[in-house]
Amino acid sequence: MNDERPLGVDNKANLREELDLTRAEWRRLLPGADTVEFGFVPHTDGCTYVAMRSSSEPDAVVLVFTPSEWDAFLSGVRDGEFDRPS
Repeated sequence: MNDERPLGVDNKANLREELDLTRAEWRRLLPGADTVEFGFVPHTDGCTYVAMRSSSEPDAVVLVFTPSEWDAFLSGVRDGEFDRPS
């Protein structure tokens, strides 16, 4: 049996429902009304997840990252993976 999930499948949908996002201390990436906010959210499984949302729509979709996913994302940012083309 193949346990691999196809790309694009959100396997953290249930986790997002279990996280108490009201406990997150949201931090803004940039000052202003429309920016990205992130917060660290502890879970009953002992792991602290990272949640990310739009500051202009805080009740809309929240992205959830595991610690290793967040580290990989930050490494990509530092390496320029997400820079706009010149």
